[in-house]
Amino acid sequence: MENCVLQSQNKHLPTKNSPERRDWKRMKLEDDDGIQEKDDTEGGEFSHPIPWQKIEAEGLDCDYALIFSKKEADELFEHLEEEVVYSTGEEAKVQVYGKVYNIPRKQATYGDTDLTYKYSGVTRSACPWTPTLENIRDAVTKATGHTFNFVLINRYKDGLDHMGEHRDDEKELDPACPIASVSLGAARDFIFRHRDARGRNCSRQIEPVKLELAHGSLLLMNPPTNTFWYHSLPVRKKILQPRINLTFRRILKSKK
Repeated sequence: MENCVLQSQNKHLPTKNSPERRDWKRMKLEDDDGIQEKDDTEGGEFSHPIPWQKIEAEGLDCDYALIFSKKEADELFEHLEEEVVYSTGEEAKVQVYGKVYNIPRKQATYGDTDLTYKYSGVTRSACPWTPTLENIRDAVTKATGHTFNFVLINRYKDGLDHMGEHRDDEKELDPACPIASVSLGAARDFIFRHRDARGRNCSRQIEPVKLELAHGSLLLMNPPTNTFWYHSLPVRKKILQPRINLTFRRILKSKK
């Protein structure tokens, strides 16, 4: 069985101007998917403190929160639909074990000038930031205290579009920086699977960790998550609405 591990911790992630820890009044809300904690504190660095949920397992360290209201998320989705230009032709393909496949979703890459990112046998250059992407990036930085110079965008037209198991562990990525995943549109299941528990001949029995990524949410995948855990977005035939996912990263600039 898939196991959803949510340890709710109502906290701010450390930022440049905030202390590592703060004591907050908390109000627990229970639903079918587990326990959420809602902040009932005034003040602090943010006008509306973010109720982070801690997600942990062996070698897995993530933080999850809703950082945009439904109205904000709706507007961001609409703006991205107008602004983002997705890859076509050879850039819309990936190489897996020597074979070339069409990507089962749309993709685009944006970021700082002259940045490139190579994965699945394809090297992608960053298009200049759009106004909406800059706004989302800055909101993520404010929420987490981390800066990002690149974003990979995946657009899923419906539940048939999907993403196979993989790790974001390319050498271009700053190993000290988390990957920040913003979800807009249809809620989708997101599954983590430990590297030692994959396949029929796996060496260990470790339960997968399953999440549902909501409209307007942020999932922060902290180190060493991508060292030990693969993640995927499986097919969900009943979902008819589109989803846009933005994974913000920090690319190490090559030394010339």
